[in-house]
Amino acid sequence: MITSKATTRWQGGLSDGKGLTSLGSGTAEVPVDWRQRSTGEGTSSTPEELLAAAHSACFAMALSNALEQNGTPPLEMRTDARVQFVPGEGIAWSMLTVHAHVPGLDPIEFGRIAEDAKDNCPMSKALGAIDVSLESATLQQ
Repeated sequence: MITSKATTRWQGGLSDGKGLTSLGSGTAEVPVDWRQRSTGEGTSSTPEELLAAAHSACFAMALSNALEQNGTPPLEMRTDARVQFVPGEGIAWSMLTVHAHVPGLDPIEFGRIAEDAKDNCPMSKALGAIDVSLESATLQQ
């Protein structure tokens, strides 16, 4: 069993405050603030951006595993996740896309494997309260 940790130090109120989120691994410190989160203006990060990073990484691992189990490991993949936040309502959805170079695999089978990986990715399951979709799964030749 592995437990991951992150810590945020916050100063001030919500509208004028700011925070610094540190990953427990010590590999990153990310500034966060409400202005960036609610308006998209600024140079800090947001919880949703961190969630998108986690979802894209988890999906990449799940898909890589599924392709390997299929006997067609990817040579290279790029996964993207977009997470939408609506101020006053919360997180609305997370949308994934993937572009992969997988020799010996046809596009229909790749799409099926990618959709299954999306459904079974631990982060997708954790995000069960919102819509999680696979916008596109593109196989590069």
